[in-house]
Amino acid sequence: MMEQTKERRKIGLAILISLFLHLAVGFSLAAFGSAFTPALPLEDKPVELTFVDLSTQAPPSTPKDPPFMETAPDKESVEKPKDQTFESNANSIAASKLPATGDAPLPTQDGKDRPVVNLETQQFSLPTDGSKPQPETQPSVAPESKPTPALTPAPSARPLETPKAKPSVPPISTPEPEQFAMLTSTPPPPIKAPDDVEPSAPPVVSASAPPPAPRPKPEVAASNYQAQKQETRISGRLTTRGPSSVNAVGTPLGRYQKAVSDAIGSRWYYYMNSKMDLISIGTAHIEAEVDAKGHVQKLRVVSNNANEAFANICLQSFQEAHIPPIPPDLIATLPDGRMPVDFSFTAYANQ
Repeated sequence: MMEQTKERRKIGLAILISLFLHLAVGFSLAAFGSAFTPALPLEDKPVELTFVDLSTQAPPSTPKDPPFMETAPDKESVEKPKDQTFESNANSIAASKLPATGDAPLPTQDGKDRPVVNLETQQFSLPTDGSKPQPETQPSVAPESKPTPALTPAPSARPLETPKAKPSVPPISTPEPEQFAMLTSTPPPPIKAPDDVEPSAPPVVSASAPPPAPRPKPEVAASNYQAQKQETRISGRLTTRGPSSVNAVGTPLGRYQKAVSDAIGSRWYYYMNSKMDLISIGTAHIEAEVDAKGHVQKLRVVSNNANEAFANICLQSFQEAHIPPIPPDLIATLPDGRMPVDFSFTAYANQ
């Protein structure tokens, strides 16, 4: 009996182990069977090629915020450049005096080593109104001489005859000399009958004085403001030969930036010219905002390595500048309807 019981236990245990092994193998095949299954062959499709005509593609647009470069009047161009590298107050076509020696989109030229980029050399000039026209002297008009009335003859002893009725003639008043410019047309007197026409003396014509010679006028032409510039050393990549210029396109923002720069710069040169002995060499970095009416807001000195007098001149130039209002079509393109202004003023030792 004991041996039969042991055999039954062994058979039951063997059955349990077999079931466990079958379940383990089944789970393994369900979980990892797909890893060993060969992939189905892909369906063969014909190769498709797409041709794109690059000639019809639009040229690259102007950068979102291109840098500003002022264009001198003698370098303005009616034609817009193909590569609109800079934003300016007017259009200009790039050219270079020397062959290309660098990678910058600027002309190659010799000059001073300065932190700014100037393409020409010129002295500053303040705006002047010029000579005003002198009023011309008007020729004096001689007063008209009145005719002397004829003497009435004395009555004779002949019997009185009934005089013929004559049409009444209204008296013509002689205007004063000062009222000649305000005369209006007067109706003519009635025409007399042929037998009633009385001989009249010819009018006395006074000799007119010769017109005075015009006085000489001083010829002093008005001048616009221009900033002082010194040609700087540049290594650029432009290959077209000609006077130094860049590819710039005139925009409303560029023209307004030029107006703001001229308004502030003219005041700055005025004070620098009169207070040169009070300042020291150095650079002042000024930031501000111009609102829609042209008023300066949020004016502050970012940095200054010159003396305080120089910084005060820079601030006063902003405060007293006559900046025009922002054009209505430009306000919508500016953040909060204001234009940020960022200027660096530098005084050199060899000014």
